[in-house]
Amino acid sequence: MSRHVDLLIVGAGPAGMSAAIVAKRHGLRVLVVDEQPSPGGQIWRNIENLAGTPRAGLLGKAYGEGAAVVGRFRASGADYEPGTQLWHVEAGAGARAFLRRDGAASSVRAGCVLLATGAQERPAPFPGWTLPGVMTVGAAQIVLKSSGQIPSGPVWIAGCGPLPLLYAMQLLQAGGMVAGFLDTTPPGRSREVIAALPAALLGAPGDLLKGLSWIARLRRHVPYIRHVAAIEATGEGGLENIRYVTADGRDATVEARLLLVHEGLVPTIHPTLALGCRHVWNTDQDSFAPALDGWGETSEQNVFVAGDGAGIGGARAACLRGELAALRIAAKAGRLSEAEAEALALPVRSRLARALSPRRFLDRYYRPRPAVFIPPDQTIACRCEEVRVAAIREQIGASRPGPNQVKAFTRAGMGPCQGRQCGYTVAHVLAAAEGRSVPDVGLYRVRPPLKPVTLGELAALDTMDALS
Repeated sequence: MSRHVDLLIVGAGPAGMSAAIVAKRHGLRVLVVDEQPSPGGQIWRNIENLAGTPRAGLLGKAYGEGAAVVGRFRASGADYEPGTQLWHVEAGAGARAFLRRDGAASSVRAGCVLLATGAQERPAPFPGWTLPGVMTVGAAQIVLKSSGQIPSGPVWIAGCGPLPLLYAMQLLQAGGMVAGFLDTTPPGRSREVIAALPAALLGAPGDLLKGLSWIARLRRHVPYIRHVAAIEATGEGGLENIRYVTADGRDATVEARLLLVHEGLVPTIHPTLALGCRHVWNTDQDSFAPALDGWGETSEQNVFVAGDGAGIGGARAACLRGELAALRIAAKAGRLSEAEAEALALPVRSRLARALSPRRFLDRYYRPRPAVFIPPDQTIACRCEEVRVAAIREQIGASRPGPNQVKAFTRAGMGPCQGRQCGYTVAHVLAAAEGRSVPDVGLYRVRPPLKPVTLGELAALDTMDALS
């Protein structure tokens, strides 16, 4: 039969672990499930094996901070099941989640569900982005954290935001080679964000100064090309050349065997879309996020979201959002009064506001270049089904098709990623062609299962439980 817990947490990253710690402190029965083999999420991946080693020092102080959180999580007494995927969830009173682990499916009933599923790298299609030899910065960093491996040859890095700068520094410190850095931050951003700078300096002056020092070091040691407006990767069977064009018209082609790209992060919203939660458009982050109250509860009762899935904020903010959600869930379960929850939440909210204070500056300064949102027609938009941008445009005629109509006509979004990689591109292309906004166009309709599940795994469900 189905298990019962007070709180099911999906994701053992900063938000999920912090929520579990607080929830257990107030006596809740907590189950944490996560796809990875060990806790830490993407930001603190493999931290238990690396804590105190030279590689942890290479990854930076922010990475090392994860060891203490993981230690408190391990000591909290929360039930933890790594290597587990959520493939369906039903909201409402007595929410029910369906999981797969070790070749079998199971279900859990929970008083509340907290989705702490983090973020994904923003899909950034450009001509040639599907060639072997082109990958994301985040993927390269996962390899570094998981196995300590770095590319054997020179690497070109292209994109904007803190992550490409951080990885470039980590790569250099690990003995790797950076062939060049293509900074895609559009010109004029410094003037546009000057009003947001004081709050950023007040909240995280050290982080901003660190970023400036990274840029300065890169510009001293590697070719650093600013204001790159367009990128194209070419090659026969693999990456051979990169062509780039800058905002002032400079056009160059360079040899390359590995190109790492990154254009920021967007919240992981597949589970909340499937649940039918209300979503809102975040203009600064050019992405959707679930509509949440001050505690992280969605429009679906007893379903909460914390961490970067609630809006990109970083590890510190994720921990604090997890704590706030756990306090509210404890109050719902009768373990705290409303007044007690509010009193405990007050200092957490103060720290959260400080942690989020640099976001407006960072989001506006590093907003991606226009070509990221609407790539050239020859670009593959849906890499699963190899649907090009031109094929999407062909569907736009007298009517105004939405993403679901485009999916039916072209198969874009029907592949294994279920639209995670092409959803925003399709929405932007339709919005621009039809004179609409992206929030008006919307994203694909998400249907279960959220992750592939086999008939054999389904057969492992208790029959009576599956039908109850």
